[in-house]
Amino acid sequence: MATLRRLQEAPRHLLVCEKSNFGHDKSRHKHLVETHYHNYRVSFLIPECGLLSKELKSLVMDIGPYYSVKNLPLHELITDEFINRFVKKGSFSALTYNTSIDEDNTVALLPNGKLILSLDKDTYEETGLQGHPSRYSGRKSMKFVISIDLMDLSLNLDSKKYRRISWSFKEKKPLKFDFLLAWHHTGTEESTMMAYFSKYHIQEHQPKVALSTVRELQCPVLRSSGLAGEPEEACSALEFFDWLGAVFCSADLNNEPYNFISTYCCPQPSAVVAQAFLCTITGFILPEKIHVLLEQLCHYFDEPKLAPWVTLTVQGFADSPVAWREKEHGFHKGGEHLYNFVVFNNQDYWLQMAVGANDDCPP
Repeated sequence: MATLRRLQEAPRHLLVCEKSNFGHDKSRHKHLVETHYHNYRVSFLIPECGLLSKELKSLVMDIGPYYSVKNLPLHELITDEFINRFVKKGSFSALTYNTSIDEDNTVALLPNGKLILSLDKDTYEETGLQGHPSRYSGRKSMKFVISIDLMDLSLNLDSKKYRRISWSFKEKKPLKFDFLLAWHHTGTEESTMMAYFSKYHIQEHQPKVALSTVRELQCPVLRSSGLAGEPEEACSALEFFDWLGAVFCSADLNNEPYNFISTYCCPQPSAVVAQAFLCTITGFILPEKIHVLLEQLCHYFDEPKLAPWVTLTVQGFADSPVAWREKEHGFHKGGEHLYNFVVFNNQDYWLQMAVGANDDCPP
């Protein structure tokens, strides 16, 4: 019975796979990218490629800066000047860092203007603001979530609601956090953010880019029309997802008897490619940048290529209060939430979305 109980308590993980075509009117690819807000790593793998095209390399190297600011008072994110200058004039994202979603107070500002606070019970009660218990805090609610719509709040700065929130953040329970900031906009100088937060310790960062070539890579054979695969003819989407994870971990794929680290082997059928190009970008990466990169990878097949497919994998911050849209995210044992596109040379694609135990089913 004890063994059965432990099995029942094992954390569940979800992988949702779907297929479509980038040319279809009802394709969801753009919406899925745009609503996965807080991304820390983007990787793409191109078989039969030893050198990036100028267009792709330029895009990777110009993915855009992000910023870190220390001890930023939370009330700075609800001022009329901040909302008008940044939230209403582009896509602004903020996320606390060096915080653990299951232990600490965390805050995220979403590009749609929603400010999400995940607070412990004591802090929540001290703010005096209205929220709701976290879905993942257990029977005794020890974590609470507050959602504030800055766009709605800015419509009436003399309202009782705005005055109460401002009083809470400035006087009743002043909160300060270390934040990561990023802003996608048009027509405004990038230096504006540095100037606006100049009285705080703000720094500009460029994403880290790692480029490598994988030699003699054993790749699964895929057919874009079949997620389930076909025995002895094509691998399934699940098998491919596992294989891709092994490639990103630089695991051996041949299951040699003397290898005590990895017994994994490439699913069959498979084919060996002479080389594959792997690029990994790490930082605070906006959805708009990822969408542009995805479009560029689609254009990779405008001219005939040996590669039958390319992949684009995006991983979210494990300690973000949300995963997709405004759905609450928890850490539990891994905090994973990620998605992967397999882009085929006929513009078909597979979309694979994975989350851990403390998440809703991906959208």
